[in-house]
Amino acid sequence: MAWQPEREPLRELVGYLKDALSGHDQNAQRYATMMLGQAKSSPATANYLAYILSNGPILQGLSLSSSDSILVRSSAAINLKNTIKAFGKAYPQPDLDYIRSLVLSALQDPSSQIRSFAGSVISEIVQKGGILGWPQLLPELIALAGNDTGSISPQTQEGAMSAMAKVCEDNKESLDKDYHGQRPLSIIIPKLLDITLSPNPKVRAFALASINTFIPETSQSVLASLDAIMARLFHLANDQSDSVRRNVCRSFTQLVDVRPDKVKPHMGGLVDYFVLQQRNTDDSDLALDAAEFWLCVGENERLCPSLGPYLGQIVPVLLESMVYDEEDILRFEGDADDADQEDRPEDLKPQFATTKTPRLATNGYAGTNGEAEQGPISGNVVSGENLSEGEIEESDDGSTGNSEDRWNLRKCSAAALDVLASHFHGAVFAVTLPYLTANLRHQEWTNREAAVLAIGAVADGCMEAVTPHLPDLVPYLLSLLNDPEPVVRLITCWALGRYSSWASHLQDSSDRKRYFEPMMEGILNKMLDRNKRVQEAAASAFANLEEKATKGLTPYCGPIIRQFVRCFGQYKDRNMFILYDCVQTLAEHVGPALAQQELIDTLMPAIIQRWSKVSDRSQEIFPLLECLSYVATALGDAFAPFAIPVFARCIRIIHQSLEEYVRSINNAALDKPSKDFLVTSLDLLSAIIQALDNRKASELVETSQPRFFDLLLFCMEDPSNDVRQSSYALLGDCAVNIFSQLQPFLPALLPVLIQQLDLDNLRDQDNEQGFSVINNACWSCGEIAMNEHAEMGPYVEQIYHRLLGIISNPEVPTSVNENAVIALGRLGVHCSQSLAPHLGEFGRSFLLIIGPVEYTEERAHAFLGFNRTVERNPRAMEAYLLDYFKASAAFARHTNSHLNNRGNVQESFQRNLVGYKGLIPNFEPFLQQLPERDIERLRAKFSL
Repeated sequence: MAWQPEREPLRELVGYLKDALSGHDQNAQRYATMMLGQAKSSPATANYLAYILSNGPILQGLSLSSSDSILVRSSAAINLKNTIKAFGKAYPQPDLDYIRSLVLSALQDPSSQIRSFAGSVISEIVQKGGILGWPQLLPELIALAGNDTGSISPQTQEGAMSAMAKVCEDNKESLDKDYHGQRPLSIIIPKLLDITLSPNPKVRAFALASINTFIPETSQSVLASLDAIMARLFHLANDQSDSVRRNVCRSFTQLVDVRPDKVKPHMGGLVDYFVLQQRNTDDSDLALDAAEFWLCVGENERLCPSLGPYLGQIVPVLLESMVYDEEDILRFEGDADDADQEDRPEDLKPQFATTKTPRLATNGYAGTNGEAEQGPISGNVVSGENLSEGEIEESDDGSTGNSEDRWNLRKCSAAALDVLASHFHGAVFAVTLPYLTANLRHQEWTNREAAVLAIGAVADGCMEAVTPHLPDLVPYLLSLLNDPEPVVRLITCWALGRYSSWASHLQDSSDRKRYFEPMMEGILNKMLDRNKRVQEAAASAFANLEEKATKGLTPYCGPIIRQFVRCFGQYKDRNMFILYDCVQTLAEHVGPALAQQELIDTLMPAIIQRWSKVSDRSQEIFPLLECLSYVATALGDAFAPFAIPVFARCIRIIHQSLEEYVRSINNAALDKPSKDFLVTSLDLLSAIIQALDNRKASELVETSQPRFFDLLLFCMEDPSNDVRQSSYALLGDCAVNIFSQLQPFLPALLPVLIQQLDLDNLRDQDNEQGFSVINNACWSCGEIAMNEHAEMGPYVEQIYHRLLGIISNPEVPTSVNENAVIALGRLGVHCSQSLAPHLGEFGRSFLLIIGPVEYTEERAHAFLGFNRTVERNPRAMEAYLLDYFKASAAFARHTNSHLNNRGNVQESFQRNLVGYKGLIPNFEPFLQQLPERDIERLRAKFSL
């Protein structure tokens, strides 16, 4: 006999489901949520939830209105999905069969919302039990969606195809696996193609969306059907349904990346088609999907040139799409003077620590600190691309987000124009210029604003073509900083920031006074605009100008700092974040020029006042700590008056974060603290230790409570790569600056460091971050070896084998290999006797890897240690002796390098080369194997 619910438990559960989603009575809501949580432990709960989801008419007998019934059934679906996710494999087969039958029946429900929820539950069941766990499902869904019997209602077809789309999306890999010689996907794709001919437009759209799920995966099943898919796309291209055409656009956009050769022959017709779809004013989503085609093709090096003949069609539609629409205009009404209004909690974006580049022994830091430029054309192209028909993309907190931050047609069009400009340069500007001429001074602010956006979008790609116009254009843009419309002032700030590179690099002093100084002053003044969004745009533009002008801003530090201080006094919480970025970018680029007492006395009180206001657990602490790291580095020892309380607070934050993490491990109900508290605090400690006089830094470490190195040890073992990366950077900085404080703790710290050098600890999913940690560990190992001297002896064997494992692995990035060989060489400076027996294993790799490394003190140390090791075991180099002589000649080539220990290194080369001259019987014929220039250098430098 089939399971049946008992009336009283059913009534109670319905009440809890209703109260859990009701915001009228918070006490009832909390109680209902608690009771639902307890109910999950009962095996029968899933049966009740499935029953409620699929039996709408029965709920009317429980005194529920039609709207409340939908609410309760939706709540039941959500709870059922979560229950299956947690306990799905534990259900007895009869119960599971019962749940499956009910959720399948819910696909026939009159409510599209219930059908959609039923599809989500079905997909969760498949994820939990696998494709083979419900073998009847896919044939049944395909039969319902395809109306195989001819009697399936349109609603049921839609529900089945919607469920199929969710199953495809959530089980991509499983559907493409080989099961007894057959892949489900090879059967599904032809069936889906058949269903795209359904007379029901929603079914056609869902079927094509399901196919789109697999195109980016480059599955063999998809590639085998590619010609049929292309033919169907052309058949559906003029479908009456906007939803179908949206998916047609998405298909072609995905094919650009997967098989550009299939797209290229049709480019002429596709340009006409996508221009037409982008001009669809009735469906902004369709227009956006069309615009993303240009962006995707523009970023494809193989396909982008094929757009050249069609720029005259493409660029105008992009420019048209960059004008704010009527809905945006209504939203901006009243967007005026709000600088004095406090920010709402929802206005504050989540903050995260900036990802750091790893420490390198070769040049200090790898790469640059530059981040992707943020502004009106930044965004996530693929945001929301996999949403099913009718679904709304939501953030984690359930909101749909700030509309200004959302990816849209305007941003996509500007981004596409930027990409095309970067490829076609002047050809794009030639098409854009008439539009700019007609609209830059347009009476309607929307046209002016769009023209300024276009000017900014082509800045990077068309700079050469735009430059002749800039002497007239820049003054006009500066005048727009006073436009009555805040949105125009905002976009003008951004556009000026895009041209700050041109202004910053003007060589003539009169040109700098005419263009650069007014640009700098104009943007700086707008940082105190009466509109908060304009303030933010101006601050972002000024940070961009700082990146371009670098040390050229040194003469202007006084007025810049004074304006920053005024901003500290007036900004509300949200804009503080970008203000910190402005301060730290200035500190990064002008460096010690900031250490003038007048500037310190102006800037630091404002920062410290804000520092005292922000709590230890506020997200604002992340950018504030990062900002102080740059400021401390710039000020050097002049930061000392502020160091004691800042250092102590960082220690406190680290200690609190570690304690909270331990509590969360022991209590699953507690949230784990953000690792950014640790990362930013560790980075600031590093900056302070590097900035201060060694004696002062030692005093800070010595007096810290809890003990500094006890906390560092915990951080070095933290599961987060970001935390460990910062920890090993701090460890190396301590070795360089305060070794006497570090030394007593090395017996505890070195075993952890050695373990970190083991490549076997890397996880496949985070190799890139993991290698950054190993990079810093190698660097800190080398710094410790240079200071610990012969006392490193007990650890040499373990360290050697770890470093050999790194330099012998072909998958290790170059920068990590370089740091590893430098650490290995530095280990040999004082422990060459221990390394000498292994020289035959690592000598050749050492020479190959260190060859391209920049000449620095660290490289010199490495060669000194390597040479001392060679001196102890010269015959181990026999197989690659020629490589060693080439390395010696390369050292001689850099004879003018200003290295503190150059003499010691040269002497070590000299001893070894003279020694080999005596060991090699036919030395002259051996030497003649080298290039003539190398021979000349060796004879001149080492008297061979």
